[in-house]
Amino acid sequence: MSGTQESYPELPNIVHLLAECFPRSFFTFFDRFHHELFSLAVGVLLLTAAFFATRKTSLVPHSMQNAAEVFVQCVDDFVCSIIGPHGRTYTPFVGTVFIYILLMNLIGLIPFMVPATSGLSITLAISLVVFVYVQYTAISKQGLFGYLYHLAGKPKGILGVTVVLPLFMFCMHVITEFIRPLSLALRLRSVMWGDDILLAVIAGFGWVGLPLLVVNMGLALLTAVVQALVFTLLSTVYLSLAMGHDE
Repeated sequence: MSGTQESYPELPNIVHLLAECFPRSFFTFFDRFHHELFSLAVGVLLLTAAFFATRKTSLVPHSMQNAAEVFVQCVDDFVCSIIGPHGRTYTPFVGTVFIYILLMNLIGLIPFMVPATSGLSITLAISLVVFVYVQYTAISKQGLFGYLYHLAGKPKGILGVTVVLPLFMFCMHVITEFIRPLSLALRLRSVMWGDDILLAVIAGFGWVGLPLLVVNMGLALLTAVVQALVFTLLSTVYLSLAMGHDE
C-alpha cells in the first residue's frame, strides 16, 4: 500500500511509485493529480479505439467496427426506451458518458492503476458536464421562458395558486437542479473510493487474504459496471425530464 499524504490505505499506483523513485522530478507533481492522469489515459484510449473502429467502415464490418456498432445499438435502445424515438439525438452523449465512466472504473482493477472515478474532481467534472448539457437541452427545447415556466410547475388557476405555489415550486426545482450533479458526483466517487480502500485493506493481509481479494475483485468488477449504468441512467432521466411533460 502506498504511503501517500492521505490517511486512508491505498493500493500503489504507477505514478506514485515513480514519484517515490524520483522524489525531485516532475513525477512528484503529477502524483498530486494521478486521478486526472488516469482519466486522461482513458480518454486517449477511447479516442484511439474510436479511430480504429471507424477508420475503414464497410458493409461487412471488421471486429472493432462490429463491436462499436453493437455498443451503439445497445445504447440507442437504452436511451430511446427512456426518452422516446427522438432520444436517438442524445445517444452519442449518453454513450460517451457511459463508456468513459465504465473504463475509468475498470482501470482500477489493473495492477498499479487507480480508478479515476475515485477522485471527486473527476466525478464532479463529469456531473457538471451533464448538468450543463441538461440545462442546454431544456432551454433549446422549451425556450428560456418556457423552461422557467416549466420549473414553476406550469401554473394555472386563481391568483393565490398562481403566485405562491409556483414560486415555491420554482425554488424547489432550482435547488433540485443544482443538487443533482452533486449527488451524481458524490455517489460515484464514494462507491469507487470505498472499493479501492477495501481492496487495499484486503491486499494488506498478504497471502492470507488472497482468496478474499479474488472474491472482492469480482465484486469490484460488478460494482464498476453497475455504477456506470446508474450514472448513465440518471443522466438520461434528467434529460428526459428537461424536455417537458409533453415530451
